[in-house]
Amino acid sequence: MNAINPHIFREYDIRGIAGKDLTESLVFDLGRIFASRLRKELSLVTPPRVAVGRDGRLSSPQLAAKLAAGLAQGGALVDDVGLVPSPGLYFAMHHFKADAGIMITGSHNPPDYNGMKMVKTSRPVYGDQIQELKHALMAESFEDHPGGAIHKTDILDAYLQRLIVDFKPGRPVKVVLDCGNGASGVIAPQLLEKLPGIEGEVLFAEVDGRFPNHHPDPTLPENLHQLRQRMQEIGAEIGIAYDGDGDRIGALDHQGKIVWGDRMMILFARQILITHPGATIIGDAKCSQVMFDAIAQAGGNPLMWKTGHSLIKTKMKETGAPLAGEMSGHLFFADRYLGFDDALYATVRLLEIIAQAPSTLAERLSDLPEVHATPELRIDCPDEKKFQVMARILQGERDKGSDFSDVDGVRVRCDGGWWLLRVSNTQPALVARVEANTLKRLHEIAQEVAALLKPEGVFLPAWE
Repeated sequence: MNAINPHIFREYDIRGIAGKDLTESLVFDLGRIFASRLRKELSLVTPPRVAVGRDGRLSSPQLAAKLAAGLAQGGALVDDVGLVPSPGLYFAMHHFKADAGIMITGSHNPPDYNGMKMVKTSRPVYGDQIQELKHALMAESFEDHPGGAIHKTDILDAYLQRLIVDFKPGRPVKVVLDCGNGASGVIAPQLLEKLPGIEGEVLFAEVDGRFPNHHPDPTLPENLHQLRQRMQEIGAEIGIAYDGDGDRIGALDHQGKIVWGDRMMILFARQILITHPGATIIGDAKCSQVMFDAIAQAGGNPLMWKTGHSLIKTKMKETGAPLAGEMSGHLFFADRYLGFDDALYATVRLLEIIAQAPSTLAERLSDLPEVHATPELRIDCPDEKKFQVMARILQGERDKGSDFSDVDGVRVRCDGGWWLLRVSNTQPALVARVEANTLKRLHEIAQEVAALLKPEGVFLPAWE
């Protein structure tokens, strides 16, 4: 039996410390298993085609090479597209009409981490499918097939052309893009150069897996300081930041104020609902009530769904939604695009919206009611305990007759606001968020949530 850390097999991907949890031999064996299982599942008599990409982490070239070799030994034809953002790998699957795709990436984790995001037949591999791979690996269930081969190819030019193909130019817009030394740096400068009427600068485009300038997570305000400063220096109207593998976006308006993912969703929904009236627009359970209300007011059908890019993608296909998004900055476009989360494409659409009108980004959102909210609060809670705590709190809200949704944990609507508590799928933690119409009410609701958690020996962290 392979000596593996079972905790690297998570809900949405495989992720752990490179060289310790995620070794080259483990990745090689996973490639062998993935290829042989893919052949069986699709009832293929010819070798399955698998696209493979990697991010800029120091461990990624070796891991990607071992993965490709394992896939080939398992009987797959591998299109190795090299260093790309994760959405570039998803695009490669469409471009090559591949049966599957695997991205070697640690996303926004610390530099010593790495991982694998997997897709089969344009659907994410997650949940039980990842656990099945774990069990097959532990059982050394290898079944190699002939016919495998590796073909190295470049996808960036084709991907860039697809990003810009239907961009609608308008007035000039000055922007600063911050790649955070992540994988988006291989294409962001060319993207900025190719968009007519858009000018500006790109920060930290040099791909460096040590992330020497700041951590590549645009949801953390401290990672946006340099972007804000450069915007002020050159008079940019908007700033855009990416995570380590380019599938999540963060934004700043001309005043340097953060525009969270759910606020961007309102802009995109308003645009899309003009041509798709009544369409379903999906947001995760952490999104503001302001977003769901604004979608309804614009003539859409807002649908709250579970957090997790794999779960959102699956729900999009099920409902035919042209747009979906998460508070974290995963934004998914099926309208005019291919239905996966792509921060570079979201950049194109956001710049198009701004260029199409004289008003600024802040002005476009000025009609929305002001609300106050906590950030996403991570609450330490052991894996063996977190589900029991969640179940007891959910039952308590049922017993009280609260107005709540249990789509993802429990989201309770109360006088002047709402609160959410859910189980993290990736960490030994619960996740909370509170939103209210006034700052006073925000503190009151947060205190109520803290009071619910205290008897469980779980404590709401400080958030100011």
